[in-house]
Amino acid sequence: MDEIDALRQMRTTLAQEESPDRLALRTNWRSAPARTPRSRTPRRLTLPLMGVVAAGAVAAGSMAVLSGHSDPRPPGRSVPLRTGGDGNVLLAAATSAEKATPNGAYWHTRRIDGTIYDVGTARADHYKVDSRQQYDSWVGRDGRESRNYADLPARPWTAQDKAKWQRAGSPMKVDVPSGDPGVVGTLFLDAKSPVGAPRPRPMKGGEVARFYGMTPAQIAKLPTEPKALEKTLLALRDRWHAYSSTAGKEPLGSLRGEERVRALSDVAGVLLADAPAPPKVRAAAFRMLAALPGVRAGGTATDPLGRTGTVISLPLETTVPLGIYTAPKQLGTYRRQWIIDPGTGTLLTMRDVVATPPHGSRRLPPGDDGKPRALRVQDMPDRFHRPGEVSSYEVYAVAEWTNS
Repeated sequence: MDEIDALRQMRTTLAQEESPDRLALRTNWRSAPARTPRSRTPRRLTLPLMGVVAAGAVAAGSMAVLSGHSDPRPPGRSVPLRTGGDGNVLLAAATSAEKATPNGAYWHTRRIDGTIYDVGTARADHYKVDSRQQYDSWVGRDGRESRNYADLPARPWTAQDKAKWQRAGSPMKVDVPSGDPGVVGTLFLDAKSPVGAPRPRPMKGGEVARFYGMTPAQIAKLPTEPKALEKTLLALRDRWHAYSSTAGKEPLGSLRGEERVRALSDVAGVLLADAPAPPKVRAAAFRMLAALPGVRAGGTATDPLGRTGTVISLPLETTVPLGIYTAPKQLGTYRRQWIIDPGTGTLLTMRDVVATPPHGSRRLPPGDDGKPRALRVQDMPDRFHRPGEVSSYEVYAVAEWTNS
């Protein structure tokens, strides 16, 4: 049994009077589907922090680097969720996506993952820092892939956060909660830290890239009619639950209601950004999403790269934004949103915004020393976040065919 399977079988409870079963029904923390790790390095899957190291690791020479630079425009501005919306913006995006011409030898994606950490000990004087990692992938026409990973210089999340950081003396070293009881993460800020050029690492042997188990050749043959595409995707087998009494794979079609919609949207996101899907398949993915119950389009937002798009809100408040590793330990709930550009038919960003801020506490299984543990609000990286504020995101800086 691997670490993830063991985590899925953890049984955690609240240290409050509310029973775990009632909590599970109210917050869906046992059953919310997480994004399946793909062929590249998964984001924050086996560690509580990426770009943040525990104090013990610092002594060993590990270091995370942050930049004091911040875009003056607040990235990822929150947008109130709307209860209406007819999906027309998704249909417009589908029409735009269908017009694309897939010229090039490689499908290149550059994805930047970010987690927003609260720095400080009180709500009144805390500031937020954006810790980022960059993943590049080049998938050839034969399905073989080369990858690159880099830690990017992180930065205060907004101009206001930068001002607070400066008023605090512009410290080059700050402590943040790691998401584990009693474990403190350390962030190092260095505005001059360089980011090296990508150094692609080809996959070994004849292995090809896979996206939710599908090879590029299989993706190229997916149906281009939305209902037929949905039917095909419902047959995909994976571990769709972040927390489940069984660790085995199951067909997506076994999910019901909002869980099914959330899982279908996750797969659609892969087809729209990560995978070398043909234009008509991308268009079908947009049209499929537009027809799913609970998907709402409304408002605009600016993503962390300063690009403005339309907000698409997905159903199901869940507790999985920081990855499968921390899914059973969250004390708040989060809602998944997309930011799309309907004019070009592109998915710009996926983000998780706080629906219910972290609160209360929960018992955890004993640690290696056998002593009881409990997760508390002060252990949470986003403990001072308010409803509607961004907790984490994935932004697609590049998603295009290229000959380079």
